[in-house]
Amino acid sequence: MFITIFITLVIFVGFIAVVSYFFSYATDLSLSPGATLIGAFILAIFFMLIQFLISPYIVRATTRLQYLQPGENPWLEGAVAKLANAAGVKQPRIAIAPDQTPNAFVFGNSTNNMTLAVNEGLLRQLNENEIEGVIGHELGHIRHKDSIVMTFLSAIPLIAYVIVQMTFRVGFYGGMGGARRSRDDRGGNAALLILAAGVIALIVYFVSQLLVLRLSRLREQFADAFSAYLTGAPRNLESALTRITYGLSLSPQEAHGARALYISDPALAKQEVQDIVQQKDKYDLDHNGVLDEHELELAMAQEARSKWSSVNEMFATHPPTYKRLILLKQIDQEISIRGVQADNIYGRI
Repeated sequence: MFITIFITLVIFVGFIAVVSYFFSYATDLSLSPGATLIGAFILAIFFMLIQFLISPYIVRATTRLQYLQPGENPWLEGAVAKLANAAGVKQPRIAIAPDQTPNAFVFGNSTNNMTLAVNEGLLRQLNENEIEGVIGHELGHIRHKDSIVMTFLSAIPLIAYVIVQMTFRVGFYGGMGGARRSRDDRGGNAALLILAAGVIALIVYFVSQLLVLRLSRLREQFADAFSAYLTGAPRNLESALTRITYGLSLSPQEAHGARALYISDPALAKQEVQDIVQQKDKYDLDHNGVLDEHELELAMAQEARSKWSSVNEMFATHPPTYKRLILLKQIDQEISIRGVQADNIYGRI
């Protein structure tokens, strides 16, 4: 994760430096490349801070959360308190989302002010042990400060995209009045430089987006491993992920815009199950015409051998469910042999 974050930041700093130089050269605003670079960094940091500050309010409003009052759900409150204490994190506020699909997520801009949101469908479709596995996963995100890290890093491709739009419009539609009146009569070259900056921004947008997606997938696996050792029962989360994927695949509603936050991406779940259903006769072990959770789990293990799976994974916010199940099975085997020894809980990722 550190390497991915480092590469992303290096690309971003280099990108801002190049675009700042091009902008300084192409305009007649008498700004040195250094001054332009400082200004660009200030604007970028300001943009990130705005996203960081307002994102919790946007998530809260779009998911229509209802915060639990003390004593409203004693079991859920007790499970979160117990696992938060074991995880060494401050107990998050608990909210229920009026969504009948099985899912959960955490969000917030401070480890002291986090919200654990649970869909109504999760509480209804999963048993208590499976819900504890999900809670452990979400507490892993809090422990790793994932929402904070991802909020800042996800702003990088967004900034690049905004620059792409601005530079292409300026270059193509003649908005370079200042450049065309440049003291050195470099109007034509200025327009080309602005377009070149746009091309660079487009490349940075694509590369940084892939890096952010890779980081998102890694952080999901780290949270899975954290839950496995926190609860001491990887099978609980393994079963929960299978049920969640199965439940999400049956939902007719469109995937929510904040689906990257969830423990499982509804769009990815539907695609995974759809690919398997197309080979239903192969995986329907009891020949009853329906794939249950157990058959789906076995089918996903078989689909793990597909070459297309690794290609599709590059553009996903979450690892394929089969990869997460494999990791949890490996941890389960290790715990059964060595017991719960969290000296290297991320070693199998």
